[in-house]
Amino acid sequence: MDIQYFGGNCVRITTKQASIVTDGNLDTIGIKPITKADDIVLLSAGGTSKTGKFVIDQPGEYEISKVSIQGIPARAHMDEQDKKTATIYKLTANDIRVCVIGNVHPDLDEDQLESIGTVDVLLVPVGGNGYTLDATGALQVIKSIEPKIVIPVHYADSKLKYEVPQAELTDALKNMSLEPKETLPKLKLKSSELPENMELIVLERQ
Repeated sequence: MDIQYFGGNCVRITTKQASIVTDGNLDTIGIKPITKADDIVLLSAGGTSKTGKFVIDQPGEYEISKVSIQGIPARAHMDEQDKKTATIYKLTANDIRVCVIGNVHPDLDEDQLESIGTVDVLLVPVGGNGYTLDATGALQVIKSIEPKIVIPVHYADSKLKYEVPQAELTDALKNMSLEPKETLPKLKLKSSELPENMELIVLERQ
């Protein structure tokens, strides 16, 4: 499995059988979308995708191209009430379990945590400022889920035009008291090589 970061909450997860794009509506932050016609598209906060062979924008269980996907209803970060208008995704492929948190409230309940279960890779926003998880909220989610690998997303980038200014990654990680193990253009994973203790990996935006 390969994982690449493109800005916002957008990553591409490539397996032997499929390509999955999360929150690929990059035009909303000022850059060209990367979604292709044969991609599986996951939208954590609704919206639309003009491309993609299969678009998932709501909770449920799906099996596509040997990728198991579970959409878990969640409270959006900006919702004052627990209306569960957002979706957390857990996908399993090549014996690797990936959780895509999206812009959700950090207070995950027991049912959500049970549905999420064991996670190898957690993609978690850290930019904050009321729009998404900040360092405190992200750390709360990390401690609740206890993944083997954490990949921070959705933080300040001079090339991106966020609706709300986002915190710098270095500041967020400092506030979380976390040090990245390494910075990579692409994370290549094998289930047999996952770390025993949690590691934080920073991915360069592509």
